Amino acid sequence: MNNSYDFLVLGGGSAGYAAARSAHDLGLTVAVIDGARELGGLCILRGCMPSKTLIESANRFRSMRRAEEFGLRASSLAIRTDEIITRKRRLIAEFADYRRGQLEDGRFDLIRGRAAFRNKESVIVTPLEGGDPFEVAFRSCLIATGSVVTRLPVPGLEENRYWTSDEILDATELPDRFIVLGGGAIALEMACYLEGLGKRVDVIQRSAHLLSSSDTDIAVSLEKALRGRETFFLHTGTRLDRVEMSDTGEKTVFFEQDGEPRSVTADEILQAVGRSPNTGALEAATAGLNLEPGSGRVLCGPDQSTSVAGIFAAGDVCGPHEIVHIAIEQGEIAAHNAAVHLGKINGPAKRIDYRLKILGIFTDPQVATVGLSEKEAAEAGRAFAVASYPFDDHGKSMVMGETHGFVKLIADTNTGEILGGAVVGPEAVELIHEIVVAMAFRATAGQLLKIPHYHPTLSEIWTYPAEDLSIYG
Repeated sequence: MNNSYDFLVLGGGSAGYAAARSAHDLGLTVAVIDGARELGGLCILRGCMPSKTLIESANRFRSMRRAEEFGLRASSLAIRTDEIITRKRRLIAEFADYRRGQLEDGRFDLIRGRAAFRNKESVIVTPLEGGDPFEVAFRSCLIATGSVVTRLPVPGLEENRYWTSDEILDATELPDRFIVLGGGAIALEMACYLEGLGKRVDVIQRSAHLLSSSDTDIAVSLEKALRGRETFFLHTGTRLDRVEMSDTGEKTVFFEQDGEPRSVTADEILQAVGRSPNTGALEAATAGLNLEPGSGRVLCGPDQSTSVAGIFAAGDVCGPHEIVHIAIEQGEIAAHNAAVHLGKINGPAKRIDYRLKILGIFTDPQVATVGLSEKEAAEAGRAFAVASYPFDDHGKSMVMGETHGFVKLIADTNTGEILGGAVVGPEAVELIHEIVVAMAFRATAGQLLKIPHYHPTLSEIWTYPAEDLSIYG
């Protein structure tokens, strides 16, 4: 191990590894400092991959319960939560082992410890396994320390304990009733996992709709589907008051809804209001870094540069979108720009473009979006038109028995270029990629309409809104 590097990466998750790999390929000397007990990062260990593994089990069980609808009979259905978790652990171990191998393959130094800035040119590392702290200097640096669970200042919540997504993703036993706090992607995915296994779920959301940053029609469509479930209960437009626990261990959340006092009781609370940037232990001020007041988010520009020359940020620690593929792109851009900053390569700095930002939520039904929403298009002053088409009038979705939801396209009325798309419905997260590709080539609705689609398929549903918008180009 050296005591000075061209490029020092704080955090070995998706953004950090992508940056380290890219920096090495550009000829920089690189080290990665990671203080987590397990290598792999949030997505592999406690986020994308484990949650989707559990959700897949819940979806299969939900389908099994519908067997009679398809002329089938399934009897003696049973859930083995311990076996669900065993499968998850096996898969995640394989993913984590692969990432660990990438971090340890010798292209760069891996330092196991927690780093805090000493100044704008070095950090102090506290070794993970004990020992004396030591200093590591850098000529450029990337902050990719990820995020931590957001805490809620609700009286009685911390005192009476709760689960986070970390606990639910490794629980071999589940109680029968859950209260889920939050109406975003993490909360709703875990709520659908629990409901899919037959648990009673009460979701309490502060905003008037789920997915508060999305267009209202998307939120309303998802809410309609979830409210129709036998064991799913949704409470929106609320203000949390307090949490109390009975002598028997039952937990009650008291809240206001439409000015009226309400309460819900369950066996356990899942606190899933989101995550916050993991900057608390970085001693950012000693390096002169500007953090966003309140959130602690590292402020940076589209070139991923921070307020300190030579220090960059990527991933959840800086946002603005906490999505893996964006974190990877941010890390790659940061590495390139660090090489430019150090004079290792010539050329202009790269800048990230969020025009193709994608969001996928693995609820049932799924939700996916790309590009501009209607709200964003209006705020940007774009002249646009919108067209949608429902799954309940689409042949393949009717055959599948998955008729809830719709697809939507947004197009520029001056050029016909597709500005955005959205899906609520079956395989939404897969279907959205057809629009991602179209938008990558700046296709118009008319051009999308001309692309042949096999019949019957889910993807041919895009031709209907494309036809409506083809008049613009």
